[in-house]
Amino acid sequence: MAAIGVLTLELRIPDAHSLKEKRHHVLSLKERLRHKFNVSVAEIDYQDIWQRALISVVTVSSSRQFAKQVLDAAEAEAASLAGRYLVEATIEWLD
Repeated sequence: MAAIGVLTLELRIPDAHSLKEKRHHVLSLKERLRHKFNVSVAEIDYQDIWQRALISVVTVSSSRQFAKQVLDAAEAEAASLAGRYLVEATIEWLD
């Protein structure tokens, strides 16, 4: 059975003074995760709020252990890129 893992990242971006500034931060994070880890990434909430973002990173694998490795690495990369803007990260399983 396939393992589906969802990493949810909550960002607070106090330096953003417009949606354009926020989108710059969010887009660069999404693209980096998508290309580096071959995962699906989407902003799922707070699209109209300047200083908040909720991003989901999803991977599907035949092995839950491998999916967890991918999501853990994606979380570490997000923490490295977003720094203090990353306020929460959670992993959920849909299997």
